[in-house]
Formats: sequence, structure tokens, C-alpha cells
Amino acid sequence: MASDLIAIARSGTRAARAALDVTAQNIANASTEGYVRRSVSLSEVSGTSNGAAGNISLSGVRVSGVARNADAFRQAEVRRTGSDAARASAEVRGLENIESSVEQSGLYDASVAFEGSLQKLASDPTDSALRASTLESARTLAKTFNVTAGSLKSAGDGLRFEADAGVSQVNTLAGELAKVNARLSRSADASSDQTMLLDQRDDLLTKLSAQVDVTTVFSSDKTVEVRLGGSTGPQLVSGNKAGTLAMNTAADGTLSFKLDGTAVTPASGAIAGKNQALVQLAQTSKGIDAIAAKVAATVNAAQANGVDLDGASGQPIFSGATAADIQVVATNGSKIATAPAGAAAKSRDATNLSALRTALSTANPSGDIDGAIFDVSSAVSGRKVTRDALTAIADNASLSLQSQAGVDLDQEAVNLVRYQQAFQASGRVMQVANDLFDTLLGIR
Repeated sequence: MASDLIAIARSGTRAARAALDVTAQNIANASTEGYVRRSVSLSEVSGTSNGAAGNISLSGVRVSGVARNADAFRQAEVRRTGSDAARASAEVRGLENIESSVEQSGLYDASVAFEGSLQKLASDPTDSALRASTLESARTLAKTFNVTAGSLKSAGDGLRFEADAGVSQVNTLAGELAKVNARLSRSADASSDQTMLLDQRDDLLTKLSAQVDVTTVFSSDKTVEVRLGGSTGPQLVSGNKAGTLAMNTAADGTLSFKLDGTAVTPASGAIAGKNQALVQLAQTSKGIDAIAAKVAATVNAAQANGVDLDGASGQPIFSGATAADIQVVATNGSKIATAPAGAAAKSRDATNLSALRTALSTANPSGDIDGAIFDVSSAVSGRKVTRDALTAIADNASLSLQSQAGVDLDQEAVNLVRYQQAFQASGRVMQVANDLFDTLLGIR
């Protein structure tokens, strides 16, 4: 009987000690990124039943395993929802930069000011001060187009730089994941080393999904196969091998991607969001270029139909056909062709100026600029609603996983006391068994 007590108590101390070790490990790694809370699984030791106890086994307890408290479904939801939220956030940041580039450049105000200066010039087309002011307004408009184009280019460069950094991170993470796969395939099942590797594997997958959408398939040896662009997309990671994601830039600044030569289109993740913003940027830049070209063509066409202050045929005011290269080429205000063809020098006939104003009013560049700003602002507003919704969903998924896999220091403190008491109690049982054994040996 005493020997049975000692064996039972010894198994209890071993189990309590293992539980204390795991609890201490949880506490030590409470702030470690990617760490998943462990818990000890205990089971009764089966053995030959004691005759006095009927069919009850009195053989103690054993540690049947150390479990990672991570639900595969919840982890998959964190990756999926996090990838969607990352895409939406990246797109909104890009769109906000585009909005700022157009709004803060003052392009709309410069266009309105130019049209206003033409209206003032109509009051006295021979006034040199009014002519100089009008030409300066034209120069300001051209420079503002240049600034807008430069700001949009900078926004695009920033998005492409970030996307390229994201591609590099994908390749780095894929390489690390392939190494983890190799180590997992060699590790013993349920070993402490494998548990750590599984934490690394899941953390790498979460970071990977923040950049691109991934589809995962887990093998019996706990290794993972990763595909991009859906379940039928090309393999990024398979066993201990990782593919290489490459980025190409089109003429309009938008991006395309290939994985080991196979075209792939990320549907979510930060890289996809940046590319969606670049698509909007390309549309906005194209629209601003069209407005600049329209202003130059409209003004220059009117110039060709009239004569300037010196009675010479009107020459172009603007050169260039895009927002980046438009500029004023007229040397002074006298070159503005306010009078109709055939009029004498210093003519006060503002017929051609009136035709220019009418043509500009019909072309309505100010309205087009306002429309471009409105389109981008509307896109920002709508995407923010989507981003906030997706972020809330992702946060809920993370909280759900955290409630299961995260370390609660209060709960671990309770476990620490509980297992300590179990260890002490098992030790006390061993002492009682020892005393009983000595007593029995002392009976004569």
C-alpha cells in the first residue's frame, strides 16, 4: 500500500512540476510576439486494479502532452480578415495622398484666377498692367499644373517604393517559412522544439497575409504549403522551397506581379491596396493631363484667330500637352491676342478676347478640376467606410484568437498557485507513505 502511495505521489509531483514549468513559460513569454499559450494535458495512468478498490485503477497521473491553445479556424480568420483590412488601409492612405496632391496644390484656385484675369482684361484690353497680370495668372496656372503633376508623381513613387518593400518582405518571409518547414519535418512530434516552430510558422503566415492574400494547406508533419491568388494560384512555399515574387511597373505607374514567372494578382493585403491606389492615381493623373492639354489648346487656338497689342498675329501662350510640361512661352502681356484678325495695333476691340473667354467657359477647366477633386474625395470617403468596417472585423477576429491563444497573467498566477499546491500536496503524500512504510517495518 505504501509503495503504491509513493508511486502515485511521485507521478503527481512530476505532473505538477511539468505544469509549473509550462505556466512559468507562459508567464515569461506573455509579451513575446507570436507566442501561443501552452497548457498541460493530464491523464490517469492505467494499471492493474487494486483488489480492495474493486475495478478502480490506482496508478497515478501522467503528462499526456503539452498543447498549443490555438484554433486553426480562428487563426485562418485572423489571416483572412487582417489581409482585407491591410488592403483597405493601404488603399486609403494612398488615396489620401492623391487627394492632398490635387487639393493642396491650389490648381482649382489658379484656374479660377486665370479666368478672372481674362475678365478684368476685357474692361481695358490695352492696359499694360492688366495684360501683365493676365500673363502672370497664366504662368501661375502652368506652374500649378507642374506642381500638381510633381506631387502626384511623388505620391506614386512613394506607393511603388512601399509596394516594392512589401514584395521584398514577402520573399523574406517565404524564405523563413521554408526553413521552418524543413525544421518541422525533422522535429519529433509534440517536442518542445516543434511547439516553438509552430509558433514561428503561424507568426510568419500572419505577417505574410498582411502583405498578400495566402491560401494554406497543412500537412500531417505540420509543414505548410502556401499559394498566392487563391487555391489554384502559384506556390509561394512548398516544403523547404520558396518562390520569388517580382514586381513590374507599367507605363501608367500601376503594378503587375509574377511568382517565379507566373502572373499573379494579389486580391488583398497591403500590396494589393497600394496597387489599387495607383490605379486611381493613374486615372487622376490622366485627367489632370487632359485638363492641362485642354487649357493650352483652347487658349492657343484663340490666339491664332486674333492679333496682339502690336497688331501681329497671335502666337501661342502655352507650350506642352501635359500637366508636367505645360508652361507659358509668351514673353510679355502685349502678346495676348485680344483683338480680331486684321485689327490695327493697340486696338480696343476685345472680340477675340471674348471668344477666348467663351471657349474657356465651354471647356470649363475649373469645373473639370473640381470634378477631379470631388472624384478622389468621394473615393477616399467611401474607402474609409470600407476600411473601418474591415478593421472592426479584423479586430474582432484577433480578439477572439487572443482570448484563446493569448497569455492572461491573472489566470497564469492562479495556475501557478494551484500547481504549486498540487506539488506540495503530492510531496506530503510521499512523506506520509514513507512514515507509514517505516511504521510497518517497525512492527514486530
